[in-house]
Amino acid sequence: MKKGNLLILCMAVLLSSCASEFNKVYKTADNDYKYEFAKQCFAMGKYQQASTLLQDLVLIQKGRDNAQECLYLLGMAQYGNRDYESASATFKKYYSSYPKGTFAEQASFYVGQSLYQSAPEPRLDQTPTVGAINAYQQFLDLFPDSELRPIAQQRLFDLQDNLVQKEYLSAELYYNLGGYFGNINANTESNYEACIITAQNALKTYPFTKIREKFSVLIMKSKFELAENSSEEKKLDRYRDAEDECYGFLNEYPESKECATAEKFIAKCKKITKD
Repeated sequence: MKKGNLLILCMAVLLSSCASEFNKVYKTADNDYKYEFAKQCFAMGKYQQASTLLQDLVLIQKGRDNAQECLYLLGMAQYGNRDYESASATFKKYYSSYPKGTFAEQASFYVGQSLYQSAPEPRLDQTPTVGAINAYQQFLDLFPDSELRPIAQQRLFDLQDNLVQKEYLSAELYYNLGGYFGNINANTESNYEACIITAQNALKTYPFTKIREKFSVLIMKSKFELAENSSEEKKLDRYRDAEDECYGFLNEYPESKECATAEKFIAKCKKITKD
């Protein structure tokens, strides 16, 4: 028999043996043995098997000395198995059941951590992101001296960046839609106005964001385009507003690559407002 085939055969026998042992433990009425086997599975990284056994044991162990550990291990097994939704629910259950428990601090942290792992990319709905932010903030409030505090704080910054990026993508979409129609109409104006409002609100909510300049660029460009695409009775005031915005941009970002754009807009605005 070739070595490759022999190795495959050995692996198959081993896996069959492991599956047989797991099934035997799963069906046993010896809950203490089942619990020890579940902990062994967890230690070996067999999170699915550990989770399956611990699910059955949680209710049985309730009221016993190892009830806390059993519930916490279930959460960690679910987390290790990347079942983040279940893990978050289990950690919440642990903390609500044992707010002063042995693993209360870790459980509170892993509520946020589980939600963090399932947070979507910025283009998608950010409800899980908001949930993770709230969970981490609660952890920091409850355990201000925790050794896990630096990790939780960094996670908060990362999650807030997701929310900021979501707002930027929304503002950028409005800006791009504003120029899509190619002529003066209500849709053009409303899209540029929506871009301005979305970007300004984002800067109020996240004044220290790393992409502050990108929001400012969108506001400046939108105000200029809004003036360009306005009806005659609105043009003058909007060009003046755009000119002020450009000067403000130059003052705040004198080294920006968009300074030339701001200066070009100012020249155009002055030509209109002086006539």
